[in-house]
Amino acid sequence: RVMVNSNVNYSQKVVEMKNITKKFGSFIANENINLTVHKGEVHALLGENGAGKSTLMNILYGLYQPTSGEIYINDKKVDMNNPNVAISHGIGMVHQHFMLVQPFTVAQNIILGTEPTKGMGAIDIKKAIKDVEEISKKYGLHVDPNSKIEDISVGMQQRVEILKALYRGAEILILDEPTGALDRENSEILLEYITSIKDDKLILFVTHNRELAFKYASRIIELKDGEVISDSYNETVKVSNFKRENIISSNLK
Repeated sequence: RVMVNSNVNYSQKVVEMKNITKKFGSFIANENINLTVHKGEVHALLGENGAGKSTLMNILYGLYQPTSGEIYINDKKVDMNNPNVAISHGIGMVHQHFMLVQPFTVAQNIILGTEPTKGMGAIDIKKAIKDVEEISKKYGLHVDPNSKIEDISVGMQQRVEILKALYRGAEILILDEPTGALDRENSEILLEYITSIKDDKLILFVTHNRELAFKYASRIIELKDGEVISDSYNETVKVSNFKRENIISSNLK
């Protein structure tokens, strides 16, 4: 059973990205983007490849620094200089290309860098396995902590990545093209899981699949050529008010 928070303040503004511009030399990856996400939302960033979606999320996670613009977490301005700063503010990111150590076990990957220790600084592997079992049960993501990454499916590896972020205390979970390597059935399972924890965790997911965005997101923002395009320029639009014909990018599925 997934743990959820029954006392959610849906008006609580958790993430604000204000006037974010990112340039790589003369190339503008993001231009003057504004993004606001509230508690309890599953927020989809929709757009074709190269639209600037992943760049924007990498800025929020501290992998890139914006050329200009500001980031606020819970109304506090944050200089997101690196991922450690993002993690300290409760942000976790699951990248499109998993960042797991293939020969290591599930447990070793989840605790990597935050290993529990015992006498003389030795890693307490028994506690690590127990911690992984507890967090996988808490969030309804069953994994075998003793399996090696190289021996498990892509879908299971994605669970490990999500649990790794949750293990580090993520309250804001960024998923970059989470269904890109999954078939339809496993994509549906993953996104149903994501919506089941939205009252407890704020979810942002990057996608080029508009059908999945409309089905599972509570809010959508569409990017094209590094800019926001929607009914209200530079504003997120509730899905209930966001007509499918407003999707401008014709190549989206």
